[in-house]
Amino acid sequence: MHWRLPSRVVAFDRPFLLGIVNATPDSFSDGGWLPDADAAIAYAERLLDMGADGVDIGGQSTRPNNPGPISADEELRRVLPVIATLRMTRPDAVISIDTTKSEVAREALDAGADIVNDVSGFRLDHDMARTCAAKRAGVVLMHSRGGVADMASFAHADYGPDPVGEVVRELTGRLADARAAGIRDEAIVLDPGLGFAKRSAVSVAVLRELSRVAALGRPVLVGASRKRFVGELSGVAEASARVNGSVGAHVAALARGAHLFRVHDVRAHREALDVAWAVVRG
Repeated sequence: MHWRLPSRVVAFDRPFLLGIVNATPDSFSDGGWLPDADAAIAYAERLLDMGADGVDIGGQSTRPNNPGPISADEELRRVLPVIATLRMTRPDAVISIDTTKSEVAREALDAGADIVNDVSGFRLDHDMARTCAAKRAGVVLMHSRGGVADMASFAHADYGPDPVGEVVRELTGRLADARAAGIRDEAIVLDPGLGFAKRSAVSVAVLRELSRVAALGRPVLVGASRKRFVGELSGVAEASARVNGSVGAHVAALARGAHLFRVHDVRAHREALDVAWAVVRG
């Protein structure tokens, strides 16, 4: 199993960590921490020094109760200087742009990003798949429902008796759309979207049955970091304090087939997942 990016191939010989860089004023656990590009660049470099293999840079919050999409111009203002500088200062780092807009993805890829992480799985911008195919970008297709303003809420969280089957079926559709646009399988990673249009019981079920997502044949990325369901299970109300619960969820995901992890707390995950990898993967 590998992941082909525009200028490199990622071989999964250990857990792959994407450190989260929210260049936004309103993300759910760290909004406003990075008020300008210089702060975001310094933070990204710190995550890489702690052991992240790459960074996922986003300029649009998808937190619950957010006010909805911002303009492409504003999103680009927040992320482009960060991407361009990191590409120069950290040439070996993998850089991902977290966006649902094809215009933002195109300019981010031109500035040096390797990956487009689309939390809508190409649902919200019909040009996104073609843009990624043309740029030969690595892509992360995440399962979600609804739009930017409500995909992290429970507005679309109604499932039948087999919620994991519904997630797998909808991800299969996203995978088919990517293939139809000309994106190669080896460029695709799948994310089941923990916490997005999912109550805690469904997120836990997805983790428990993650092998069904892995059976689609592409590497699986899991992002449980600081999520609401982790807080509910651990009894930790403050999002930034949910480190231990997040690590526990990700170790469980690794044991069930995940290769990639999108995390806030890099050092704790690097140490725990490397040990778990040695045990689980040998």
